[in-house]
Amino acid sequence: MKLLATIAAASVAVVGAAPALESRQVGPTGDDGRPTNYTVYSFDQLIDHFPNSSRYVPHTNATFSQKYVFDNTYYKPCGPIFLYIGGETSVQSRFSNLENGIIQTLMNATNGLGIILENRYYGESYPYNTSTTEQLRFLTTEQTIADNAYFAQHVKLENVTDGDNLTAPSRPWILYGGSLAGAQTAFSLVEYQDLLWGGIASSAPVHVVKAFPEWYYPIQKFGPSDCITRINNIIDKMDSLVQQNNTRAIQQLKEIFGLGTLSDIRDFAQTIAFPIGGPLNYPTYTWQELNWYPAYDNRGFFEFCNNVTNQNAPENVTAVDTMLSNYTNGQAWTGLGGYAEYVKNVVVPICPSEDLIDTTQCFSTQNKTYWAETTNSVLRSYMYTTCTEQGAYQTAPFDPNQPSLISRVLQVDYTQQWCTWGFRDGVPPNGPNTTFYEQYGGYNISAPRLAFIDGAADVWNELCYHGRNATAGHDGLRYGDNQLLITGAGHHWDSYGILNISAEPDFIRAAHEWEIRKVSGWLQEWDQSHSSEKVKDEL
Repeated sequence: MKLLATIAAASVAVVGAAPALESRQVGPTGDDGRPTNYTVYSFDQLIDHFPNSSRYVPHTNATFSQKYVFDNTYYKPCGPIFLYIGGETSVQSRFSNLENGIIQTLMNATNGLGIILENRYYGESYPYNTSTTEQLRFLTTEQTIADNAYFAQHVKLENVTDGDNLTAPSRPWILYGGSLAGAQTAFSLVEYQDLLWGGIASSAPVHVVKAFPEWYYPIQKFGPSDCITRINNIIDKMDSLVQQNNTRAIQQLKEIFGLGTLSDIRDFAQTIAFPIGGPLNYPTYTWQELNWYPAYDNRGFFEFCNNVTNQNAPENVTAVDTMLSNYTNGQAWTGLGGYAEYVKNVVVPICPSEDLIDTTQCFSTQNKTYWAETTNSVLRSYMYTTCTEQGAYQTAPFDPNQPSLISRVLQVDYTQQWCTWGFRDGVPPNGPNTTFYEQYGGYNISAPRLAFIDGAADVWNELCYHGRNATAGHDGLRYGDNQLLITGAGHHWDSYGILNISAEPDFIRAAHEWEIRKVSGWLQEWDQSHSSEKVKDEL
């Protein structure tokens, strides 16, 4: 969501944007014997899995080319099949999960074969050449998880010893997904539990809501306290000016950030929130992009905080802290100079010209035509599912007395306007219909051999299996063999690996060892149940 992947500002860039599809051949291998690239294959996937559902009228019998890759370097005949659910990005951007991530870890431990399946309407797996609202109607949760089931039943893999006989349910298919793909993994196991043998849902938002101020809760709780306090106080002062309708002071504030020409106060509030994250859009690295492994980590959030709290900042920066004191009863805006300096040096330069700041090419979101553009894109696909089913609009807290990291002008209506402009009558006018998403169980979701693993410091955790609302406010404490909460971890941190579990940090190593134990147990269960069936058949 971002739901789960990072979606950038509509006007700026997509962080981790999908590159153009390229054919990557298996081999050569690295010094460790692992493939360094993969061939991208195509699978004829049904556009419409539900020809009797009134939801998809008019129906179609057409198919589309769904992309996938696989890795069989550890595989031994009759080994398990691991299906990595691609999520909101291209299949290429998930290669690392085969090369040295969670799928590699599980394949290595079980002599398994790994596959990455690209999500419909992402990468090169678009059913149509454009994404009109009419064409997007097949981008739903139930159609997406039906792809997983249909693929598992029909795929044939080239150059694999038993590649024609790998399909479910005759073989143990085990799914893995992180973030939105984690939820899709869980939903697939609920809906197709007689077909798919098991699954691990990592940082999976199994519950959704329309407004999601809790996205900022882990940052508020775990971020550097001096930085967080300063941001809270700056936001309080800004919002006080907004309540007073003090247009002169607000204009001065915009100019301090180098955003004086940005007309809509909500666009201004969003732009200065980019280093923190959201709502929905951001082109810079945030708390969500932190990672345990340096190769995947980006410390942008801490660089931002270091600016806000820099005690050795030059005088021209610290002087900014008192520039608006006359509007706040003489109180300094402590940290404002460092905050503004970071935005001016990191965020504002994304815009090619100061003359363009108030356009959708840069930081304005108020161009209705932009949102209605029907070119296939990550942003449009993600927005459609957000607007129709998933919601989780990032907003400021409902309680005006609660500390906030973003201005309280950022509420549901800000995101909802993009939905209305982008899809008109194709989306619910008052927000997403979350019943389509919640039908699989929400916080109470369960299925045989379905495991949940979450990070306690993940910005999406409040929608996950270990969210406080899922656990009666007990800070993610749930009990049972099929769940694990990683203290201090972020967004699906278990999906990353380094080929050497023993060299990982203890808490990540323990998570990977737990996942290996879970999967190994499921495979033992498979062997036991199917050996019993074989005996019955022989009798």
